[in-house]
Amino acid sequence: MIQKLRLKFVAVCMAMVTAVLAAVCFAIFAALQGNVADLSREVLHRVIQEEARSGGRKPEIGVEIGGDKLLLPYFTVSVWPGGGGAYAAYVTGGTYAGLEDTAELTAILEDCLNQAAPEGVVQSYSLRYLRRDNGLYQQLAFVDMSMERAMLREMMGSYLRIALAAFLLLLAVSAILARWATAPVERAWGQQKQFLSDASHELKTPLTVILSNAELLSALPLEERPARWTDNILSESRQMKNLVEEMLTLARADHMSQPAVLAEVSLSDVAEDCALAFEPVAFEAGKPLEYQVAEGVTVLGDGDRLRRLVSILLDNAVKYGAEGGAISLALEKTERQARLAVSNPGEPIPAEQLSRLFERFYRADASRGEQGGFGLGLSIAAVIAQEHRGALKAESGRQGTRFVFTVPLRK
Repeated sequence: MIQKLRLKFVAVCMAMVTAVLAAVCFAIFAALQGNVADLSREVLHRVIQEEARSGGRKPEIGVEIGGDKLLLPYFTVSVWPGGGGAYAAYVTGGTYAGLEDTAELTAILEDCLNQAAPEGVVQSYSLRYLRRDNGLYQQLAFVDMSMERAMLREMMGSYLRIALAAFLLLLAVSAILARWATAPVERAWGQQKQFLSDASHELKTPLTVILSNAELLSALPLEERPARWTDNILSESRQMKNLVEEMLTLARADHMSQPAVLAEVSLSDVAEDCALAFEPVAFEAGKPLEYQVAEGVTVLGDGDRLRRLVSILLDNAVKYGAEGGAISLALEKTERQARLAVSNPGEPIPAEQLSRLFERFYRADASRGEQGGFGLGLSIAAVIAQEHRGALKAESGRQGTRFVFTVPLRK
């Protein structure tokens, strides 16, 4: 439980950290994208302004990044209108060669001239453009966006590496904080388990003495009232003994440092034996037991522990099933797992109570009635399922409540 609490603490912390880092990275990316786009637009304006003053020379157009001048590929075009919607285009400068009278130039110009905005992007050729109307003709400047995108990738790569390092550092810090924050809980949980174990052991001896004396008294010829008192002592002492034994079972499970030795067990035989044992009990309670057990279902486990798990589920169904309703037990074999389900009709259990059924001493009184029991049976069943590397879950709906135990098949 403590380990799960720590994992949940770390998961919550890292989810918040991831959200913050993602928001920061997105903001940085948007800011960098805007800045790089502004640099490209600045280059386009400089191209048009400096080309006229360059005297036919190709100006070196670039941007300063980290003290280094980065040259950007560009070219300029003059477009003269003609009759019937035609136009004449001339490449007037730039770092590109062999563009004159090419299909690529025609496609670039058509895409650019079809856009109403004086500034924009020719996506199909990854070019950013600037269009200026000089009256008799239009002057167009294009700059390659691949360099712009490369700069953006390089800068974002650096920021992402920093974010990853920060994430790993915060993960380590969260793990340390989780251990520190759960230390009091771990101590309290350890003290509770120790108390449960010690109290169970200490109660066992006096209970044995009380039961022995009560049994001796019940054998004597007593009057009616003393005999009834003796019977009450016996009845309550036996209940106390059952409670102590269940507490001892949970205490042993809590202190088990190594898993139990598992052997080959026929779960089919275990389920059928339990069903046969509970069939008269269910019949006397007015809740007939129906069962379907697949043959040859073999698992690795402890036969006595598995028998107790199935008995707990059947006992639970008999106690809390609706009057006159049929209880069902079904064991089937899937490709990799054995699946045992015990169902009983009754009022549906609310979801907020359903998730707590396997907690110790918990009983969903509103929907489970006031039947006998200490609220430890399902906790013990869950522990047994965990010991067998299986899972025990509860489902509830209009048709009733069902407990499903799944365990890996023997390989």
